[in-house]
Amino acid sequence: MMPNNEPRLTSLSHGGGCGCKIAPAVLSEILKGTLQMPIPKELMVGIATADDAAVYKINDEQALIATTDFFMPIVDDPYDFGRIAATNAISDVYAMGGKPILALALVGMPINVLSTETIGKILAGGASVCNTAGIPIAGGHTIDSVEPIYGLVVLGLIHPDRVKRNDGARAGDVMVLGKPIGVGILSAALKKEALDAAGYASMLTNATKLNTPGPELAELPGVHALTDVTGFGLAGHALEIARGAKLTANINWADVPLLPDVSELIKKGMVTGASGRNWEGYGKEITLGSGLPAECQTLLSDPQTSGGLLVCCSPDTVPEVLAVFKRHGFDDAAVVGHIGEAQATRLMVS
Repeated sequence: MMPNNEPRLTSLSHGGGCGCKIAPAVLSEILKGTLQMPIPKELMVGIATADDAAVYKINDEQALIATTDFFMPIVDDPYDFGRIAATNAISDVYAMGGKPILALALVGMPINVLSTETIGKILAGGASVCNTAGIPIAGGHTIDSVEPIYGLVVLGLIHPDRVKRNDGARAGDVMVLGKPIGVGILSAALKKEALDAAGYASMLTNATKLNTPGPELAELPGVHALTDVTGFGLAGHALEIARGAKLTANINWADVPLLPDVSELIKKGMVTGASGRNWEGYGKEITLGSGLPAECQTLLSDPQTSGGLLVCCSPDTVPEVLAVFKRHGFDDAAVVGHIGEAQATRLMVS
C-alpha cells in the first residue's frame, strides 16, 4: 500500500506496464537503419526478427541469453508493481527456452515525490520474484526520473541446439497459448478506479506467474517456435511468428482464453491507448472473419504485461505441450489456432 500522503503510482505515469511500448510502426521506423551494424558469427539471435532476447553462442554447449525489460506502473501497490515488472523481464529468457541465471535492476524514480519506503517496496517486490526464479539481483543502476520506472536486465543460459526462436514455425503447426489475455483491459479499469478486488486478484495472479514451462518446452523436438505475448498483444506477437516464418497464422477466436469480465469492461470503455496504436501499426496485415464479437479487435491488440508463452508445435506434440503447461500450473493453456501456408494477409482470425 502507498503511504497516505503519496500519489497513486499509476497517476504518475502516462502509460503502464507493457502498454508503455513504442507503437509497432514507430518502432519499425526507428530501427530500420540498425540492421546495417556488423553481426558477429556467434550472435545466434539479434534484432532481425524482433525476437524476445539476444542469444550469443559461447561454445558448443552453452549460449548466453540477454534481455532487458522495464516500464512504468501498471498497479498502485509498489510491491505488486515490482513483482509484475520482474516477472515480465524474466519471461523473455523463458521464451527463448533458457534458464535465467542472474538479473540487474533498472530503477528510475521521482525521488522528490515517492518516499524511500515506497521505492524500497518496489525493489523488494522484484527481488521476491527473482528469489522464486532462483536468481540473484547482482547489481543495477538507479536514476532520478520524472516518472517511476522499474525493470531488470536478465541473463540466462541454454544449449545452442535448444534455442527456440520466434521464426521457426512450420506450415501445419498448432498454436498453443499459455495464459489468458486481457491484462491491458484490467489495468485500464484499475487506473480509472473501476476494477473490483476479484479483477485485481485475477490480473495480479496472471501477471506474476513466471513462464517456467519455457525450458521444458524447448527440449521437445516438435516445438518449432516460441515467444511470449506482451506489449504488442496476441495479434502482434502472432504476426511476428508469421512474418518470421513467411507463413500465415490462423487464430480461432472462440478458443482464445480470456481473463474474467474483460468483455464487459470493454463495453464500459476500459481500453488502453496502446491497443489502438498497436492496431494502427499492424491491422492491415490482419483479416477478421465475419460474425466476430465487437471486442475481438480490442482484445487481439490489447497489450499484455507479463503475458503467456505462445508455442508453435507439430500436431502430435500438442498433448506433450499441454502436459508441460499443466505440470507448471498453467491450467488455462489452450490450442488457439494453427500455422498455414502464406496468404494475402499474415494473420487470419475466425
